[in-house]
Amino acid sequence: MATASPAAAGTAGSIRSLIPARIDRLRWAPFHTRMIMALGTAWILDGLEITIAGSLNPILQDKAALGMSVTETGFIATVYLVGEVVGALVFGRISDALGRQKLFMLTLAVYLGGNALTALTWNGETSGLVFLYLTRFIAGAGIGGEYAAINSAIDEMMPAPYRGRVDIGVNGTYWAGSIIATLGTYLLLDTMPVSWGWRVAFLIGPVLGIVIIFLRRHLPESPRWLLMHGREREAEENIATIERQVEESGQHLAPVDDSKAIEVRPAPAQGYITLARVLFKTYPQRATLAATLMITQSFLYNAIFFTYTTVLTAYYGVAASSTPLYLIGFALGNFIGPLALGHLFDTWGRKKMIAGTYLLSGALLAITAVLFNAGVLNAVTQTIAWAVIFFFASAGASSGYLTASELFPMEVRAQAIAIFFAIAQLCGAGAPLLYSALIGSLDDPSVTRLFIGYLIGAGVMIIGGVVAAFLAVDAEGRSLEDVTMPLSAVSTRPRATG
Repeated sequence: MATASPAAAGTAGSIRSLIPARIDRLRWAPFHTRMIMALGTAWILDGLEITIAGSLNPILQDKAALGMSVTETGFIATVYLVGEVVGALVFGRISDALGRQKLFMLTLAVYLGGNALTALTWNGETSGLVFLYLTRFIAGAGIGGEYAAINSAIDEMMPAPYRGRVDIGVNGTYWAGSIIATLGTYLLLDTMPVSWGWRVAFLIGPVLGIVIIFLRRHLPESPRWLLMHGREREAEENIATIERQVEESGQHLAPVDDSKAIEVRPAPAQGYITLARVLFKTYPQRATLAATLMITQSFLYNAIFFTYTTVLTAYYGVAASSTPLYLIGFALGNFIGPLALGHLFDTWGRKKMIAGTYLLSGALLAITAVLFNAGVLNAVTQTIAWAVIFFFASAGASSGYLTASELFPMEVRAQAIAIFFAIAQLCGAGAPLLYSALIGSLDDPSVTRLFIGYLIGAGVMIIGGVVAAFLAVDAEGRSLEDVTMPLSAVSTRPRATG
């Protein structure tokens, strides 16, 4: 097998290795496809969960189901969101300390358990309501942990030339989950009694998750993570396994030049205190960029998506039973955008594409707002306009996770993703309330106030684009260690501080 042997030993107490370079010289192979199938489904599950929960709110208010009030069903999304934030922060820390493989199995198990228990919620008692909220919190915690652990694992095992398109595309699969959930709940609730249909709907995710468990069992731990934690022998075994699988697909792997070796001095696991120092002292500009991208996309998505059906029914007279059909059109635009544009993040470059997708989606939203205010749109043309806007916005939103993952050191990567995810979720949580208030009464909704709201959303995305134009890093095609040196790296090169 034509692989590179480990580099020569480093200085006292350090390890010198070619593992990062060996990962980045690989071309696409079935191994990478299997990895994406096993890990990339985290976003499908999240899209599935949020869409199912939203679709089932009216059903759960039925006395044949749980007989909940409007306020009680509305609180389900809040509890799930809190669970995601807590799960991301807790499991992100554990992922950096214990490894990616352990965590992407654990977080999936937590998610499966939470959802399966939700389907067992009983009716008519306060205890049943508390049980429901607890299970939604657990399911959310599992998904929040998935975001941190899996983004890290994908970026660390994906060759540099493909990292951007894979991250963008995988994050966009959230909307595939939304489409599956919309179709699934629509069919289930139309064919099954109310008392059982909602329970079966909550089991769609766990059924998919059980399949994913079998795919993940055979994935190796990130060789990069093992190397940075001093487990050199295991790291060499894992990269050799990956190389063997790649060569079995017909690729010839030439040796890697020793000049591409990295030298690291393994240290104890780092926590959020170290991350704070990294964000505010070492990389303040990158922290500003990541926070801006994550917050702006979260605000826009929460504002538009969670008032989507309200706008259709209040302004265009669409029957509530027909809104899922429009939701599918909206979700398709969001799903196709990252898949179609993802490769450009690796070829045209990060800065051009991140700034471009944010600025273009903001400008298109402003134009659509003017058309909405002029009263020239109907339900179909409004949905088409949103699908076009979010074709670009979805790719931009996905780039926020890519930015948070690749611009911070290996030792705190999952925690960085977790903290920016948490900030974005919390900042975006108020958007649905704001836009609901702008709409006002469903019997007499305000066009002018919502027009102003759309302009605010457009401005928010444009701000994200402007910040990216100045602060985004040209990370395309570059090794993670070239973009951001690990904290444990032994090098004479100056460490970036921007």
